[in-house]
Amino acid sequence: METHGYNNPESTQNPNPGYNQGNYRSEKKMTAGILGILLGGFGVHKFYLGYTKEGIIQLVLTFVTCGITSIIGLIEGILYLVMPDEQFDRTYVQNKKGWF
Repeated sequence: METHGYNNPESTQNPNPGYNQGNYRSEKKMTAGILGILLGGFGVHKFYLGYTKEGIIQLVLTFVTCGITSIIGLIEGILYLVMPDEQFDRTYVQNKKGWF
């Protein structure tokens, strides 16, 4: 079974797969959030999540605007960290939503 970047150890033991018992943990959420906050202007969090095109766009925009657009990375990092793990994986790992 492919996990798509998340860890759900109860998924094979749970008779009702649509029901979550609260043990879901995203493997990429914390790292992507911290990278977004600290290095978001350089698009590092985008590259980490596999969004190469969006990462390059973020990097170019940061240099063109002398760092003003690095606020986007900060905002995305905060959004990643406050978002529930399942929603983060569904939105950014499985559905590949590139921005916000």
